This record gives sequence, structure tokens and C-alpha cells, in this order.
Amino acid sequence: MADAAKRAQVAKRVMELTAQAVRKLKDPRVGMVTITDARITPDLREATVFYTVLGDEDQVKASAAGLERATGHLRTTVGRALGMRHTPSLQFIADTVPDQANRIEELLAKAAAADAEVHKIAEGAAYAGDANPYIEKAEPEDEAAEKPER
Repeated sequence: MADAAKRAQVAKRVMELTAQAVRKLKDPRVGMVTITDARITPDLREATVFYTVLGDEDQVKASAAGLERATGHLRTTVGRALGMRHTPSLQFIADTVPDQANRIEELLAKAAAADAEVHKIAEGAAYAGDANPYIEKAEPEDEAAEKPER
């Protein structure tokens, strides 16, 4: 088992090497692929590589098939450059973070529009009762004047 620092270093190196190797692939199915992250198991035997594809759903599926087909070649390339005794096996997973980020931004925009609508409605509204609904104690004006001196 490798410590966390070594795992992080190997994962970063796997990500860089995979990105370089993917750029050199000649498979026409692999389009505009960007390697976004790599995670490696504690025993340094398996690496999960996350990627995004610029394009529509068909291009994403075609790139996934191209990466799946080229996994052996990519593993060999990464293994030679890493120089480790055991080359980690590569598993490619499409990164859905950008899609989720777009969805969250859409929801935030809807919430902001609804908030603006509420503020617009409340702009001319008046309180149903007093502006300050809390009961406050009346303060005596001058306590020293009320108490006689001895």
C-alpha cells in the first residue's frame, strides 16, 4: 500500500501521460477529449481516468468506444513512461461534473428570477400591523428626579 502523497503523485502523472497519449491517437472516433482527473487505488494497480468530450451525445459515445478500444495501447504507453514495476490498469469514465454544473447554474438562475419577482411584488406592500411588532418597555425619562435625596 502506498501512502497518500505517492498515490496523488502517481495519479497526477497517469493523468498527464494519458492526456498526451490520447492526443496522439489516430482513431477518428476519439474527438475533442479532455482528461480531467485520475484516481488510483491504494495498491497502485488500478487507475480510473475521468474525461470530457466536446460535442453532442453521439460524439461522446463514439469517443467512449474509441477510448475503450485504445485502453491497451494507452496502458502500455503510460506504463513505459511511469517506469513502475506494475502498470496500473486504466478505466475510462465520462466526467459529468460540467453537465451538473450547468444544471446547477440553470437552477440558480431560476431561483434568482423567482427572488426578483417576489421583491417586485413586495415593493409596494405595507405591513399588516405596526412596522415593529415587538412590544418595547417604556423608559422612564429621568429616574434621578423621581427619587428624593436623603
